[in-house]
Amino acid sequence: MLKPDITIKKILDEVSKVIVGKELLLQRILAGILADGHILFHDVPGLAKTMIARAFSMVLGLDFNRVSFTPDLLPADISGVSVYNMKVNEFEFKKGPLFCSLLLADEINRASPKTQSALLEAMQEKQVTLDGVTRELGPPFIVLATQNPLEFEGTFPLPEAQLDRFLIKTDVGYPSMEEEQEIIRRRINRKSESFNLDQIVNHEELMELQQLVEEVHVDDAIIEYITALVHATRQDSKINVGASPRGSLGLMLISRAWALIDGRNFVNPQDVQDVFIYVLGHRIILRSGDLLSGISPEVILRDILQQITAPRLE
Repeated sequence: MLKPDITIKKILDEVSKVIVGKELLLQRILAGILADGHILFHDVPGLAKTMIARAFSMVLGLDFNRVSFTPDLLPADISGVSVYNMKVNEFEFKKGPLFCSLLLADEINRASPKTQSALLEAMQEKQVTLDGVTRELGPPFIVLATQNPLEFEGTFPLPEAQLDRFLIKTDVGYPSMEEEQEIIRRRINRKSESFNLDQIVNHEELMELQQLVEEVHVDDAIIEYITALVHATRQDSKINVGASPRGSLGLMLISRAWALIDGRNFVNPQDVQDVFIYVLGHRIILRSGDLLSGISPEVILRDILQQITAPRLE
């Protein structure tokens, strides 16, 4: 019988062998995977986002593909294409990199809207339909996408409706000086850019962990707290468009996974507060004046957390 608390600790400890000083970030990513959701990294290059994705694929036993999104990338380049086989006198489908368990979509905002839509449709439906044939993706099928916040020329920002498909959006952040020194030491000791990690769970065990998330109890008081927080985003004067019910569902899902990672089978208010900004930060649209004044969604969401009283659970 799988022991979730021990297994989750082993997963995080193994990934931490190559990722230094990012414990909360790794927990957020694992929570997203356990909740069967997609994750968007919004940060500058060089902060080990690809290494993080590869590390989780190794530890969770997931087949991994990486696609560098460029303006000339076509939907068929990621989903696959039918090729005529003269020997058998029929078309054969050649799978694209989309057919994997964990896909890293690198700099997704560089691809054209048509290619972005092809990927995001697969994210939502967990399937690809080509030439009238529907092919299932996963389970699991997890997308970790990155976008560079510094470069805007030649990019196609994701529309809000497509951003909403990502369960969480998070940055990585720079390491401290001591952490960066440790990163250098570990690279010297590895004697190579590549790395290997032990596989902690197999496909069936990961699916079992995902099912355990579905069994985490959510009290009515927590449901009321979640909806009060989300409704507050629709009433705040600085927010032009608040979060949709998909935001409420996403907040519930990640809160459940966060509780499981913490070793509990019930959600408490702190779980909701810990993940609130990462679930809703990309789902709200600020008024243009407040956006130009430099106010960020994170600041407004922190204010909402202060305004809404958390419930007391028995």
